[in-house]
Amino acid sequence: MTDLEKQISALEQEIIRKKEELYRLKRSVPRFEVKDYALTGRDGKAVQLSELFGARDEMILVHNMGKSCPYCTLWADGFIGVKKHLEDRAAFVVATPDDYAEMDAFARSRGWEFTMVSTKGSTLKPDLGYQLADGSYYPGVSSLIKDDGGKIWHVAKAYFGPGDDFCAVWYLFDLLAKQDPDWTPKFEY
Repeated sequence: MTDLEKQISALEQEIIRKKEELYRLKRSVPRFEVKDYALTGRDGKAVQLSELFGARDEMILVHNMGKSCPYCTLWADGFIGVKKHLEDRAAFVVATPDDYAEMDAFARSRGWEFTMVSTKGSTLKPDLGYQLADGSYYPGVSSLIKDDGGKIWHVAKAYFGPGDDFCAVWYLFDLLAKQDPDWTPKFEY
């Protein structure tokens, strides 16, 4: 191994340790109780947040910005391949501000078979920090846990953005010889 390869390896190990520390800190933020929000499923029927846990006591709740965002679409497209792995560990739900019919039509056009809900008419997104007072949204993810008494607790969260840990394409692009800082995802290629 060359000196440069040793430097790269040492830095990669340091990044892994820092990420472990970061996520330990995120999980140590005091939990807060989350309301049992009334949401809307892809079929237009009301569904309570608590129902989305199914038989699980933990949930990965992705805060998607809706069909107008090509970045959120990129992340959601990436969930197709890991859906079974995620659902083996926890309930996995993607929440969008789009109305249920728009959400369902867009999901079908993308081949998304994971659980999706519309947050339209609820305060879930602003309450969890994914919608600003001006109405604009942030993409990201919250982890939730349901206790034995049925209360739902917010455990940790992270925002999505170009170069984050939640979309594999960024790391693959970083390995390319020619960097393209202007690249953006598209709905069609």
